[in-house]
Amino acid sequence: MNLSRILVVGGAGFIGSRLVKRLIDMDLEVRVLDDLSSGSWNGLTGVKDVVDFIYGDIRNRDVVRKATSGIDAVIHLAGKISAKESIDKPMEYHEVNVTGTLNVLDACVTAGVGKFVFSSSASVYGEPSELPIKENSPLRPLTPYGASKLAAEHYINAYHRVYGLNTVILRVFNVYGCRRYFKDHSDVVSRFLERIGEDKPPIIYGDGFQTRDFIYIDDVVDAFVLALKENCPGETFNIGSGKPVSINELADMMLRLSGKEWLKPIHVEPMRGDVRHSYADISKAMEKLKFRPKTPLEDGLTKLLKTFQLIKHSSPSLRRLLTDGEG
Repeated sequence: MNLSRILVVGGAGFIGSRLVKRLIDMDLEVRVLDDLSSGSWNGLTGVKDVVDFIYGDIRNRDVVRKATSGIDAVIHLAGKISAKESIDKPMEYHEVNVTGTLNVLDACVTAGVGKFVFSSSASVYGEPSELPIKENSPLRPLTPYGASKLAAEHYINAYHRVYGLNTVILRVFNVYGCRRYFKDHSDVVSRFLERIGEDKPPIIYGDGFQTRDFIYIDDVVDAFVLALKENCPGETFNIGSGKPVSINELADMMLRLSGKEWLKPIHVEPMRGDVRHSYADISKAMEKLKFRPKTPLEDGLTKLLKTFQLIKHSSPSLRRLLTDGEG
């Protein structure tokens, strides 16, 4: 199957901009569809001249059809991502994450797209009944965000079964890395980084013994490239490190690496819809996608903190470059 012309939906975002650059390094033709509501055009610094960029919202069917025309494969990363925000805006999360995804799926079938790769979330599992979480674990999302991702997955699987669309779903766990903290404060690493950078103690919701599976951005990009290359039609994969880390451990590690151990975390009431424990069984992705996460948490956080320190002490022009560009 020829997959040389790739559409990245949400290609100006946190994961998308990194993935676009990787695909171009692979000598593929890349088109990006993005409304820049959370991503940034400057996130594509260095490849702007070779990217076919379409500005538009995935809720607009005409724009989506235009974007998929002449495309061999679609990687769908666009969507709203804050579990907390989704509690206050459930209709908006449905419109973007479910109806928007349905528009992309329908356009793929109409355009004869050869492959569709979707960025889902560990939020579809909710509070797990077993650890580590397997792909066939019960799906019981606790927030409208998780429910919207699960609904999108159901549509994707239906389009695979009914229309023969070659689909792959990646359930990404807690991704972190450079650039994210400037655009999105929904994840715990971003929140801790912002506080530590201002010499303020990290705020932990609950007792901090809840666990998460943190995976570095470059490893996530690897997973999407593998999902594009490998032949796994109709499959769903967990993408994480496969290692649980408590929020207390995360805070301690970030404070130690930043040399600010004197900042003692503050504990507040637990967040609504917060899962107690979550980490992935990645054996299926390792077997079928040949996926291997390469970045230990301490190494990834060290990269992140070094970048943050450089930005804090840089000129305004360099700050903008690092924030929206390579970061």
